[in-house]
Amino acid sequence: MTEALNSQAEPISVAATESGAADIFSRVRVVLVETSHPGNVGSVARAMKTMGFGGQPGSLVLVSPREPGVLTHPEAVALASGADDVLAGARIVEDVESALAGTAFTVAMTARQREFGPPRLLPRAAAARGQAVLAADGGGIIAFVFGNERYGLPNDAVLRCSAVTHIPANPAYASLNLAQAVQLIAYEMRLALLEGQAVAGEASDGAPNIGYAGEPATAEQVESMFGHLQAGLVAIGFLDPDNPRKLMPRLRRMFARAGLEREEVNILRGIAKRMLLASDGDDRAGRQGRQTDGNKES
Repeated sequence: MTEALNSQAEPISVAATESGAADIFSRVRVVLVETSHPGNVGSVARAMKTMGFGGQPGSLVLVSPREPGVLTHPEAVALASGADDVLAGARIVEDVESALAGTAFTVAMTARQREFGPPRLLPRAAAARGQAVLAADGGGIIAFVFGNERYGLPNDAVLRCSAVTHIPANPAYASLNLAQAVQLIAYEMRLALLEGQAVAGEASDGAPNIGYAGEPATAEQVESMFGHLQAGLVAIGFLDPDNPRKLMPRLRRMFARAGLEREEVNILRGIAKRMLLASDGDDRAGRQGRQTDGNKES
């Protein structure tokens, strides 16, 4: 009866819209970091499929799960409950960097406040921004990253993400298991995608979609840019590698708020290149000057 009520509640036009643009749902990735319990992995697969996600192999990615054979573990298979295809298509990788490869927008799930972490968004705002990224880039991928059931996400995983979010549950009893958290985020993402398809030509906040939106930079492009920029800042003496303080985390936070496009990353890399060239030129000029002074003295 519940299924009948749900089918009656969803307008036919929404179903048609979704079936006509199902590929956008396949570009949403769920990443689980160091998950402990195989049953939670199966339940997450079920939560994803319920909201229309997981149709593409690799939509569910596990980073160093505690149970090596988790994808075929009886408890995981049992709790997937019809989402066996999502479970079978899941990937296992060794680190968060590999899990986020190819993504253009990433959201870390954490309730812990971090002074220099990425900008914090409520789930609905995070989903709306994710929808905007997917709409702007026909091949873009976004990811939601969830931590270990007991310890949550490590700092380095959070810093690699574009934004953080948490579910504003009852502060006196904020007890959500992993699959419940994924279900809530998947629901918000589903609504954002359906609204975006139904209101073509308008932004998620209802404002006209005015202006040029470039191709979002991938996680790899952003990470490579940060390495290049850090080298340039060291070269010109602005960043002391022995005492870096919080400069790079602050820059990460600033650029995460901006949501960098590929061309913007290229501009920043061009600036970093000029820093390195200028520093190298100054070094050569200094060496030549010292050689000239030495020749004069001799």
